[in-house]
Order: sequence, then C-alpha cells, then structure tokens
Amino acid sequence: MTTAVTIPKSGGSGGRTAVAAKARQVVKAYGTGETRVVALDHVDVDIARGQFTAIMGPSGSGKSTLMHCLAGLDTVTSGNIYLDETEITQLKDKRLTQLRRDRIGFIFQAFNLLPTLNALENITLPMDIAGRKPDQAWLDRVVETVGLAGRLKHRPTELSGGQQQRVAVARALAARPEIIFGDEPTGNLDSRAGAEVLGFLRRSVDELGQTIVMVTHDPVAASYADRVLYLADGRIVDEMSNPTAESVLDRMKDFDARGRTS
Repeated sequence: MTTAVTIPKSGGSGGRTAVAAKARQVVKAYGTGETRVVALDHVDVDIARGQFTAIMGPSGSGKSTLMHCLAGLDTVTSGNIYLDETEITQLKDKRLTQLRRDRIGFIFQAFNLLPTLNALENITLPMDIAGRKPDQAWLDRVVETVGLAGRLKHRPTELSGGQQQRVAVARALAARPEIIFGDEPTGNLDSRAGAEVLGFLRRSVDELGQTIVMVTHDPVAASYADRVLYLADGRIVDEMSNPTAESVLDRMKDFDARGRTS
C-alpha cells in the first residue's frame, strides 16, 4: 500500500463546476441470453473539470470498464459518453483515435516506454507521431513539476520504476490533454515511488489545472483525490468528497460488510 502523505487539496477547479466528461445511462454488457454479464448498469456520472477523481470498488464492480468507456477505449452497449460537448459513443474509429490522441492522456500500471528512446523522447513521442511540436514553455513546466530535469537524457533502463512512471505522467501531461485517465498508475511501484507519483498527479491538478480520473484499489492513493466514486455491481453506489485514507478505508469496510450480509 502506498505511504500516506498529507497534501493540501485545492480542489483544482477553484469553485468551477464545468464538466470535462460525462456518462448518461451507460450500459456495458458482454454475451447474450443466460451468459449475459452486465459490467455497467445504467451509469450516470459527471467528471468535474480541473479536479482529481478516484474510482474504487471490488473486483468485478465495473470500475476499469467505466474508465475505459469514458476514455473511448471501449464501446458501450447503450447510453452516451461525452468528452466536454463531444459525444464519443457515435464516433467512427478514425475520428475516435484522433480524439484520444489529441484530447486525452493515459497512464497505466505498465509504463509503456520505448527502451530505445530517452526520457525526453518518450515524453514527446505522441506529439512527434501526430506531427506536432511541443509547447516548450509548457514542456519545461511539466518536466519541472514531475522532477525529471536531470534525467531527460536517460533511457528507461537507467531509471528507477518511480522515475519511469514519472516519465509516463509527463508524457500524458505534455500534450495538454483535456483529461487524463490512470488505471492503477502506482500499482507496480513501491510505497515511496507511488507516493511521489501521486504527489505529482496532485500537483498537476493544483498547479497545472489538469483533470484526472484514476482507478485504484488503494485507500491511500484515493486520498490524493478531490472526490471518490464507489462502484458495486456495475453501478455508482456512493461518493465521497475530500477523502482521507481512513475515511476511504472505513467506507470500503462498510461495503464489504454489506456484501457479506446481502
């Protein structure tokens, strides 16, 4: 579990309630007939712009499926997903790929760095592929925020796990996406490195105005967020603002107890 670190949360959005992404009556089902499994069951959710949202729930609750649908990485059976005002559920593959490249950032457990490229080249790779030049002032600010200024010429094999994940965070931030999705982004890190990466994500919200959605099972990781959404059986069953590791853990214990008595 990630080491607890107290970091004041500004709420990122400075009181604004603009919506970066939303789901409306989203259903995601697999199979048909008796073998049909519903992963998401008529989910409605708004993701606030400029805030850090954590998604939690037991295995099979639908938390990763929800993130993948919000990010356009998976299709929905019915319902609608919007990125800002753009409905992405009706986009053709080419347009959806372009939207993900230009407007969404991703951070996963696996760092997904190219071993033949140095840290800076890995950070700018998505923009290089898209034929876009990075905003140098923004890139410098991102690199400073994640603490990589002295490591830009190092290749992944010359970096620790925490440093590699910082490169992945910087890569997600560098193109100035509207929203960043992280699927257990500290899952492969030790507690110290995980705390560093979570701190950088928190700072990117507070200092850079980023919007982040993170799936996690770790109450300490969730405590870095402004808001925690709880899923069970494909539905959002609760949420918490300004979470602490203790309050998240207590809420999870409540859900476990309900599950045993239901």
